[in-house]
Amino acid sequence: MQHGISLLSHIPCRAEPSDKSEMVSQLLFGELYFVTEVQEKWVQIRIAHDHYTCWVCIKQVHLITEELFSDLEADLPVYCTELVQIVQSNEALLPITLGATLFNLKGDELTLGDKKFIYQGATSDKFAALTKSKIIEDAFMYIGAPYLWGGRSPFGIDCSGFTQIVYKMNGLALPRDASQQVEIGENYSFVEEAEPGDLAFFDNEEGNITHVGILLQDGKIIHASGKVRIDKLDHHGIFNEETGKYTHKLRIIKNIIPK
Repeated sequence: MQHGISLLSHIPCRAEPSDKSEMVSQLLFGELYFVTEVQEKWVQIRIAHDHYTCWVCIKQVHLITEELFSDLEADLPVYCTELVQIVQSNEALLPITLGATLFNLKGDELTLGDKKFIYQGATSDKFAALTKSKIIEDAFMYIGAPYLWGGRSPFGIDCSGFTQIVYKMNGLALPRDASQQVEIGENYSFVEEAEPGDLAFFDNEEGNITHVGILLQDGKIIHASGKVRIDKLDHHGIFNEETGKYTHKLRIIKNIIPK
């Protein structure tokens, strides 16, 4: 099996090997993946941190050795904590976004096999404790980011991509989709026990989980719906004060952080 790393700002991941296929996720800079199938123009990959399977253009693939892959996976990375920052290589200036993975960062030098980059922006603290207050702080960085199906960056993000990347920046890997995220963590016996930083899940008329957001204080939620926004939340669901309507029906609230 071959191994790869994303060395672009964000790479579209598609459901099928075609430019016309829907984008179901994105690879951000520094994220690792396994190559599971190779076609003439497309490569099927399995993303390392969430095991998500999708297709990427072969022109955007950067292969690395299994040894380097293992070394990077064993490393404790830091993450870009600025909306946009530049990494500089001998080849070009590359913009990366909030949540990009920075392996092997020593000082301002980032070494990825034979590739070297200079990064002088802010980063997460890889030794910091995982707290719900920090999750909320990072979530606010995405306020106003436009909704984009499959997106995971401040330039476009969907509801589960938003929760996934915020938790990732705090050292906790979540599955890619809301229907998968709801399968982990612990249920609350009573909604009143829930805390800011927990995940709230919402279902459709068929009972399928279709939406997720992060609880805030004072009966509010931050979530990606049209854009990353803050709305009111009660036992019925999310209430949009601009339209005067409920937009999502609450199903369950879960604590995702291991005790």
